[in-house]
This record gives sequence, C-alpha cells and structure tokens, in this order.
Amino acid sequence: METEADGEDCGGPEPARNSHPLLQPETEDQTGDSSEPETDDSADWKETREPQSALNSLKHDLTCKKRFSCSACGKTFGFKSHLNIHMRTHTGEKPFRCSVCQKSFSRGGHLQKHMRIHTREKPFSCSECDKAFTESGNLKSHMRTHTGEKPFSCSVCKKSFIQSGDLQKHMRIHTKEKPFSCSECGRAFTESGHLKHHMMTHTGEKPFSCSVCKKSFTRRGNLQSHMRTHTGEKPFSCSVCKKSFTRIGSLRHMIIHTREKPFSCSECQRKFGRKSDLEDHMITHTGEKPFSCSVCNTSFTQRGSLQKHMRIHTGEKPFSCSECGRAFTERGTLKTHMMTHSGEKLFSCSVCKKYFTQNGTLQKHMRIHTGEKPFSCSECGKAFTDSGTLKRHMISHTGEKPFSCSVCKKSFIQSGDLQSHMKTTFYTSNIIFGAILQLIYGIKSALIKLIMNLLN
Repeated sequence: METEADGEDCGGPEPARNSHPLLQPETEDQTGDSSEPETDDSADWKETREPQSALNSLKHDLTCKKRFSCSACGKTFGFKSHLNIHMRTHTGEKPFRCSVCQKSFSRGGHLQKHMRIHTREKPFSCSECDKAFTESGNLKSHMRTHTGEKPFSCSVCKKSFIQSGDLQKHMRIHTKEKPFSCSECGRAFTESGHLKHHMMTHTGEKPFSCSVCKKSFTRRGNLQSHMRTHTGEKPFSCSVCKKSFTRIGSLRHMIIHTREKPFSCSECQRKFGRKSDLEDHMITHTGEKPFSCSVCNTSFTQRGSLQKHMRIHTGEKPFSCSECGRAFTERGTLKTHMMTHSGEKLFSCSVCKKYFTQNGTLQKHMRIHTGEKPFSCSECGKAFTDSGTLKRHMISHTGEKPFSCSVCKKSFIQSGDLQSHMKTTFYTSNIIFGAILQLIYGIKSALIKLIMNLLN
C-alpha cells in the first residue's frame, strides 16, 4: 500500500532522462502519469540512463526515501509513477495494443519499439560502420565492439562483458541458477532462448526451411550453416594449417594443434577438448540413457547416437565419397575414408613421429610408449590397451562364441579364428571336390572304353 499522499512523490525532482523521444514520458499512458521511465521499475531504469544521469539519480535516491510500496510484493519505489508501472506485473494489464497484429504491451515505449518490426524503421545508426538499429540501447552496446569497452565485470572470476545481460547470464555459471524450466518435461535452462529452442523438440516445430532442398531446421543458425552445403562456402579457416570450414564451431579443429583439454570430469578427472564432450561423458557416470529406439528399444546417452543407430534400421547412408562414390552412415567415417584418397595423416606421435589418420588410433599407439592399459577385466583383473581387446577377452569368461561358420556351423570366440577356419575348410573342400571330379572323370573314361569294346 502507498505510504504517501497520491499527489506527492518524495520531495525532489524525478530522475533526469535521455533527451531521445523513446526515453521521454509516455504521454499516451492511460494512467495520465507523466513521470514514467523507460523500464518497469526504478532499478531497471538506472541501467538505461547516461552515466551522468545515473550519477545524479543515485545521489537523488540516497537523499530520497522510497515512500511508495507495492501491496502485493512489498517492493518500494521513490515515485508513484514507478509503482503504477510495477503494479502491471501483478495485474497483467497491457493497455497499449498494436494496431497491426493486436499484440498488447504494458508500456507505451514497448509498443513504440514493437511497431518498428512492422515499419522496419531503424533510426539509430553507428557512426563507425553505418549499421542501423531499432533501439538506442542496441546501438550503445554495438559501439563497444568498436571501442573495446567492457564495463560489466564478474565479481567472482573478473571476466568482463559488453552488456549487462551477458554478465547476468554468465553469473548463472557460478550460481548454478536455471530459472527457465520446460512445462512439458521439467528440464531447466539458464537462458530463455535455450528453453524456446528446447520446446521445439516437444512441438516438432521447424520454422526455418532451406529454399533449395526444403529441409527444415529449428534454428536460423543451423539453416545458415546448411546453406553452405549448397554454396560450397567455407568462411572459417584455421590460422595454423589454413584448412577451411563451413561452421565456426568446426574451429575446435584447433585442439589438434594445441592439444588443449580444458574441460575435466569431476568424477574420474578425464580431460576433454570440448565442453559438449565432457557433458556427454558425464552421463557414463550417471548411467542415464534418455534416448531410446522406437524399433528395437535400445537406449542411448546421446540423441546423435540414436540418430546414427536408426540408420541400421533404415539402411540410410547419407554421407558419400566424392571420389569413389562409397557411402557411409556417419560423417566422421566419411572424413576418415577421404584420407585414404588424400593420404593426409594429421595426427603424429610425439615420441616416434609416426603419423595416423585418426586421433583415436594415435591414442592407442601412445600406449605402446606409456605402457598404459586402461581397460581391465572385471572377472580376472587382466588389463588391456584398448576396449576391443577387453571385449574379446570377456567372451572367454562368458563362453559366448558369436562367430559361426556358414558351412559346418562351428562357432568361434574371435572373428580371426573363424576366418582361419574358413580358409582351412575352403582348402579341404577344394581337395575333396577335386578328388571327386577325378573319380567321376575316371569312371566316365572307363565306361566309354567299355562301351567301345562292346560295340566292336
């Protein structure tokens, strides 16, 4: 409830405003109050002022008690007009309506900004590069890209930002706050934009479609990256080896050169070059497999793994070699295959300088030098340098023999044993088959001689 007479604010002038029309009092405000600032409350209003105005306002706030309090949440304001604006957050009142699309707003200034979507007006232009903006605040933030100014710094890690909004998002890394949650599955996000994109996984909405092949995407950025598959454009290049890429995200390729792995697992201390790889790895500790196949019900820790798995059922091989036409189910497999044509071997051993086409092959090779055997048998404790060898070893405990001969149905633990058996069987079969042929030929010759003798 208000603690001061309605006609009196707090004994002093209201905060000075920027001279731009968008920051002037809302004369069309239906409340008739002429002291309305540009944002919803006095705290937000301070962020939009010019530095000197903000300083004057701060001095004013220190000398003026906040005499108007909200009856709903108890928040106090120095001006009745600020309280009136704030009350709309509780009442849901939106008195300003767009004459084009009928969308409503709680503030006249917000309606003015919205109208520029329809008029495409961009009245604020940069004096350096002539880029234009619909709002003065956006221009002000943009100007910092030219000046290099980053006025908003994190109190925890001292990292600086151009915009206060970026700082607020960054702070959630430290606070672990995820204020935006999905109404369907309850998953929480640090940013509203991330929630918006996530909601499309429930609705199936893909608003961005390719004008060439009509493929649709949930994000505009994904569409832009996709368009380069048609244009062949590769605007992002590595500063070390000059290799070009269609997406800026592909510059994680730099990790090949730097060997940097800044992301480490809190459970097992394993390090990763990318945050996404760490996040995927963490699921191996929780055992969570949220993505399941609709055909065979096999579950996966990652959506991408499920998509790759589905190609087993569909037989789809969308990645084909431009040299020999061979097709693959995964892009990475195609990329590795292409090296057989180019002869490229990007990964070299720091000890013996041997080169490899795949990073994984290099890692296995390095264990020759380090003697590391990270894969151990849970039954007998025997350790191995790679997971495949451990997998084959485990069959010796289970008694499983997954490889069977198509001729005699004999089963084997390892595919190599089956191959050896097949060669022996084939060789033996050839000998037997040859002997039978010789026998048949001998019988045929004897019969012919017998018939000839009878005829004579």
